[in-house]
Amino acid sequence: MKIDPVVDLRRGWLRGLTFAALVSFAGCSSPDFDVIIAGGTIFDGSGGAPFVADVGISGGVIGEIGDLAARTALETIDATGFVVTPGFIDAHSHAEMDESWGRDGKHFLTQGITTVVLGLDGGGPFEVEDRLQGWGANGIGVNAMTFVGHNAVRREVMGLDARAPTPEELDRMKALVRRGMEEGAFGLSTGLFYTPGTFSETEEVIELAKVAAEWEGAIYDTHDRDLGATYQGVGYDASVAEGIRIGEESGLRVIFSHFNPQGATNYGRAAVGARMIEDARARGIEVWAAHHPYTATQSNLRSYALPRWASGGGTEAVLARFEHPDTAPMLRTQIVESLAMRGGAEKIMIVDEDPVLNGRTLAQRASEWELSVPDAVQRIIAENGNASVMNLDLYDIENTRYLARMPWMMTCTDGRTPSEGQVVAHPRVYGAFPRKLRLFAMEGNDIGIPFAIRSFSGLAADFFGLSDRGYVEVGRVADVAVIDLEAYRDRSTMMDPHHFSEGVVHVLVNGAFAIRDGEATGVMAGEPLRAPWQHGGS
Repeated sequence: MKIDPVVDLRRGWLRGLTFAALVSFAGCSSPDFDVIIAGGTIFDGSGGAPFVADVGISGGVIGEIGDLAARTALETIDATGFVVTPGFIDAHSHAEMDESWGRDGKHFLTQGITTVVLGLDGGGPFEVEDRLQGWGANGIGVNAMTFVGHNAVRREVMGLDARAPTPEELDRMKALVRRGMEEGAFGLSTGLFYTPGTFSETEEVIELAKVAAEWEGAIYDTHDRDLGATYQGVGYDASVAEGIRIGEESGLRVIFSHFNPQGATNYGRAAVGARMIEDARARGIEVWAAHHPYTATQSNLRSYALPRWASGGGTEAVLARFEHPDTAPMLRTQIVESLAMRGGAEKIMIVDEDPVLNGRTLAQRASEWELSVPDAVQRIIAENGNASVMNLDLYDIENTRYLARMPWMMTCTDGRTPSEGQVVAHPRVYGAFPRKLRLFAMEGNDIGIPFAIRSFSGLAADFFGLSDRGYVEVGRVADVAVIDLEAYRDRSTMMDPHHFSEGVVHVLVNGAFAIRDGEATGVMAGEPLRAPWQHGGS
């Protein structure tokens, strides 16, 4: 899709001047800007109509937008024919900012992403200050923020026990949530689908969420208890209702992670969850969501294969259940039934770092070992403790298409940076944003490009309280992407994932070039972001 703005000869001539020539014209005075991005078509993140203008950046901040042809800069970037957007915000990410091989953020920058939201699915550490300081000290390629995680807090206090907390344990968990919030967490995240969060009653989560709600504007991020493919679960509808209830009774604003019903029984049912969110919003509850455009999920083998009663207590306890004469037959039967809800063992693609497992389906691995599927599950747990897996075709693309139209739907990768040498990884970490734009806005007519760009940027900035970024607007931090829309596309596939997205020409993070002329610069310009919320008692 070519953008053809009108550019006059005078502006083109000025852009061709060297900096030295400009300085001589200006009588050796200082340039007006550090960088001018000239002649691009601006999608400013508001969802409004695009417009052609120049963007002047100084000191890492957008200083002026308009016709800057007569102004000077240390560097002028000709963006004629390209689009200029805010840096995108990955609303639910697993970017490995804590690992040396993931800190550069290249998988995200090459999609135009400049900010990632971490600490989700209940996994965010309560030692938030340590995490933020680590990012600052080691350097990160994109901006990063974090939540404090319910699973991390519960595991610290109760281990993997499948029971309710005592009053003393609940108080200790509250103290850890409070610590995380005091140190800059954006809110509380849960993964009620995962161990040990799955052992929690709704009331426990509400009590902890009330602590986070002491900070005005704070957020409840939920990986639902059951998106529709949980064995002997509560069901998709009840799970959505639970997430809304936790927000309503605690006072936290709600975001549903990677919101999309799962499993063949929920194909075509996106409107059910969307209606529940719309009804809650009509009652005055702030409920939002994020999603990615892929039909495959990624999690771990235990969560997909084991019934909940068999997953508690750690690896030794799980393996003991495989050997116990009373539980073993039932466990093996229920593994088969649980996987059947997900399309069977042939739909479970192992993407673990272990090269012996990586790139094979569970069905293939069982066949190669000449084992039944339950026995293969037992062996993987015994040898690896767990394994990362994808569940192919769990989402219905028509559900995803429907949800893309919702005005409260942000965009995420839900992607984890692959480790060095990992052969198969989920392609969403490489291509979620361009795939959504092409699939639903450029090749389909489901949403407009301005609407899609807003779901990538301004919408998330508004929700997360990032008042200084998320828009191409004077006074905002210069997180900016210059994109060739015609070339902007994902190249990663399920079986050949390691291909970065194409079409991102330049990316500035806090005013510094992280991508220049399509190549990563290696500059670690990202910043750790602290929540802007103020404690209600302060």
